[in-house]
Amino acid sequence: MELSQLEARIIGVLLEKEITTPEQYPLSLNSLTSGCNQKSSRDPVLCLTEIEVQNTLDDLAKKRLISDQSGFGSRVLKYKHRFCNTEFSDLQLSSAQLAIVCLLLLRGPQTAGELRTRSNRLHEFANVNEVEQALNELASREIPLVALLAKEPGKREARYCQLFTPMTPAVATLTTPVLNTAQPIVPQEDLQQRVTKLETELAVLKAQLEQLLAP
Repeated sequence: MELSQLEARIIGVLLEKEITTPEQYPLSLNSLTSGCNQKSSRDPVLCLTEIEVQNTLDDLAKKRLISDQSGFGSRVLKYKHRFCNTEFSDLQLSSAQLAIVCLLLLRGPQTAGELRTRSNRLHEFANVNEVEQALNELASREIPLVALLAKEPGKREARYCQLFTPMTPAVATLTTPVLNTAQPIVPQEDLQQRVTKLETELAVLKAQLEQLLAP
């Protein structure tokens, strides 16, 4: 299941509103657009038009990740997800896993501590250990859904990202599975120094070989 950035935002909003405001779910195009452009609990903050949201909904419908329905006595179409935990989806998540995936879709990479703080309306985590347990479960699936990013310079904690949206090469080179600690990540500067050293040693060996072969 691969999502564009806009598709991820829409799915995240549908997941969030289904839990936090069930009385207003499914969502109309207007409500969904407002949820996508929300200035709080979103990163980055967007300014999408209803046309852009509708076009993305059409793409999601082709992927069978959403469905629409008209309310009783109303002609307004409303939308709901088929992303997970439905009879139409093979993706089944626990409440804790769903909260984490929703937050990562809406707010991008976050630390385990940030996920716990921001998840109170979606799922009540007793402590950070419960967050990390859910993250490990998501990362150790047959097809991993989250990954751990390399720790940023000056930061105490590493962040986690969701794997539904394609990663840029810069991010991909920093990504390692949460449970995989066998291969430590080598900083780019160290790699460059090693390459330079090897090139120098190779040049010296080449010069010595030429001297030995000289008549």
